[in-house]
Amino acid sequence: MKTISTLTALDLDEAYQLELLCHAIPWSKQTFYSNQGDRYLNLKITINHQIVGFCICQQVADEANLFNIAIHPEFRQQGLAHQLLNNLIDRLLAINTPTPISTLWLEVRQSNLPAIRLYHCLGFNEITIRKNYYPTVNGQQEDAIIMAYTLAL
Repeated sequence: MKTISTLTALDLDEAYQLELLCHAIPWSKQTFYSNQGDRYLNLKITINHQIVGFCICQQVADEANLFNIAIHPEFRQQGLAHQLLNNLIDRLLAINTPTPISTLWLEVRQSNLPAIRLYHCLGFNEITIRKNYYPTVNGQQEDAIIMAYTLAL
């Protein structure tokens, strides 16, 4: 059975193992664990009680920032990231106190073409390029594409 729900403190060890598996340059454990709390809307997608994906989203004033998303390699190309992000967008749209969320922002590696296609499919727009934003495994830097999804006009 597949479910999407809030990522809780009890999930962090399992989710962090997924972080290590999914990203060539993963967040540190300290960074991962510190991106939790009242200003975050963090979700997980589980299949048969196993976390197979998560997203980390921070809310500040009338904006939200998608900081991290991961789907287990064995579960990719099944629409799970699409479902997870649609659920996140629906939850952000439901927030109306104290101020509705107007924009969901994200950065994505310029080389991450599957993610870029997904974000375009969901309705994100490319806003600008942030030069040399991401480190690479070979010690170089890679540009980030800044994208935004308008939740409210």
